[in-house]
Amino acid sequence: MTALLEIEGLTGGYNGTDVLFDISIKIQAGSLVGVLGRNGVGKTTLARLTQGGLKATRGDIRFDGYSIGHHAAHARRRKGIGYMPQTAMVFDDLTVQENLLLGTNSQSTDRYFDMFPRLGERLKQPAGTMSGGERKILSFVRTMIEDTKLIILDEPTEGVQPENIKHMADCLRERVSDGAAILLCEQNLNLLSDVSNWFIGLDSGRIKMTGSAGNTTREDLNSFLHL
Repeated sequence: MTALLEIEGLTGGYNGTDVLFDISIKIQAGSLVGVLGRNGVGKTTLARLTQGGLKATRGDIRFDGYSIGHHAAHARRRKGIGYMPQTAMVFDDLTVQENLLLGTNSQSTDRYFDMFPRLGERLKQPAGTMSGGERKILSFVRTMIEDTKLIILDEPTEGVQPENIKHMADCLRERVSDGAAILLCEQNLNLLSDVSNWFIGLDSGRIKMTGSAGNTTREDLNSFLHL
């Protein structure tokens, strides 16, 4: 079966300096690939190269059977690729409700307000007045409700309370069960081991570990991070 997302030999970085080298990944619809690694190993670079915020030096990205390596980020978004960045997650001057209305959204927000009631309570509040963790949750929910086939998440749990991370895990499982593909770049090993179908470990800009959920334990992931 053809993968929804196929990354082949991807190399790229910033200002002419490559920091990610020869990355190849396949993600099927209805599956989640978890990417782990210490700070600075290339997780954010991988997310931005896939989303289109960075231009690759070499390699190809195919989405839904078509090469998109030359497409800008907005064109990839129109094709059905969603993205939650690690920083600059929401529009601070817009209210919570206005942030949630951005993009093409056919899903109801009611179920998300049940899991994250603070959002429902603060619909008229400017997003910039919320805490960092609350803004993370807002960005996460906004990404989840978009009509996308592929979701790229860069450190979504940073600064988020444990009980809300559990709700995030439930949301991820639901989107996967609905047929979405998810690329999750994350350092929270509990979340990664809980929701991933496949693991990819990055070190020094290269893939140094892979494994399925069936044969990779949390201890294996922890050992990789502390090599």
